[in-house]
Amino acid sequence: MTLPEISQTVIITRPEGRTPKPAAESISSLSKHEATMCIFLGVGMIEKVVDELLEGYSEDTPIAVVKKATWDDQEIIRGTLKDIVKKVKDANITKTAMIIVGDVLNPGDFTPSKLYDANFKHEYR
Repeated sequence: MTLPEISQTVIITRPEGRTPKPAAESISSLSKHEATMCIFLGVGMIEKVVDELLEGYSEDTPIAVVKKATWDDQEIIRGTLKDIVKKVKDANITKTAMIIVGDVLNPGDFTPSKLYDANFKHEYR
């Protein structure tokens, strides 16, 4: 969920529905950080979630919807903020899914963390 120079922060949240949220914790407000974001309870209002995400992320930002993560019938729909609504609707995903958004989903070239470099010495190596 994190990669050096791509995203070092993971935000876990949910959209506002019948249960209110503080304004500073709205998806649109949090999207301005452009960090990796994991959104629970939002696939049923995917259009609203994407509209709010577009306040901070660009429409070509990678996004994935993971239905029934770790279950035998797990399903993953990948796209961008521009096309994910149609893909989710075409797949008929309406619940039991987590939305993950951020450049870590499609990072291109990146420098791996030094923590995993065999030449990097720390107290456990």
